[in-house]
Amino acid sequence: MTSYSQRPFRFGVTQSRAGSRREWVDAARRIEALGYSTLTVADHFPERLAVVPALMAAADATERLLVASWVFCNDFRHPAVLYKEAATIDLLSEGRLELGIGAGWLKSEYDMVGIPFDPPGVRVSRMFEAVRIIKGLASDGPFEFAGEHYRIAGFEGAPKPFQKPCPRLAIGGGGRRVLSFAAREADIVSITAKALPQGGLDGVDITFDATRRKVDWVRRAAGDRDPELNVLIYTFEVTNDREAAAERHARELHGLSPADVLASPHVLMGTVDQMVEDLQQRRRDLGISYVVLNTNVLAHTEQFAPVVAALAGR
Repeated sequence: MTSYSQRPFRFGVTQSRAGSRREWVDAARRIEALGYSTLTVADHFPERLAVVPALMAAADATERLLVASWVFCNDFRHPAVLYKEAATIDLLSEGRLELGIGAGWLKSEYDMVGIPFDPPGVRVSRMFEAVRIIKGLASDGPFEFAGEHYRIAGFEGAPKPFQKPCPRLAIGGGGRRVLSFAAREADIVSITAKALPQGGLDGVDITFDATRRKVDWVRRAAGDRDPELNVLIYTFEVTNDREAAAERHARELHGLSPADVLASPHVLMGTVDQMVEDLQQRRRDLGISYVVLNTNVLAHTEQFAPVVAALAGR
């Protein structure tokens, strides 16, 4: 099996806000021009664009840029609806969709709109069934499914996606159960901080050692499969004094030392050369080659562009 570390680098950026069509279109075109492979849109309610029309508008405004749901919250849509939306984007963009799906973790959003925030095991099991339904609906012929959470009775998925047999699937998580499922089912496995049972993410579950443990889970579960490994960069800062920046962020992230901050695969800070070196080392150590800058600040996208130019495709 090809080593994970041999995959070339590629880069994405999260954008979910715009005040006008022109602002959104210009941002998508600029992201493409800077060499990013992917524009990702997060599926959150407050102050965000809706995922489906935002992705389609970005795809329509660009020529090569991949568009990604990062990620669709399964509990916000029935999987048959999610399939139809995703297949339509993939068809109309001629295969440029990365379909990210997750079990949901931000309890405050569930509370805002009155959706029950079920225990983690229930939400995760429901998402697992949704993935099987989406894949089933992408295949030819009527699909039947009888699970604990969903039932599909003789439904022919339509339209069929441009990518065969299904759009590239991305699943992320911080726990062993989700990451093992992702290793078996997804094309892209995103390593994230673990979700807390009461909602939210564990802000200190981003250390190098925690990430290495998660990557080991993925590798053991993947068998002969070779999913692409991804991380979100939660903290990004261009600086000539990254030690001082790390000390500042460590004070904000109680429980992490400055050394933990600098070593975290979810953090990039320093000069462009230092960031390039860090990413290359992380690929050697962990096999992570797909990096998404988790920001809605277009200036960060510009600041990170020299790193993209140095590493993308290499």
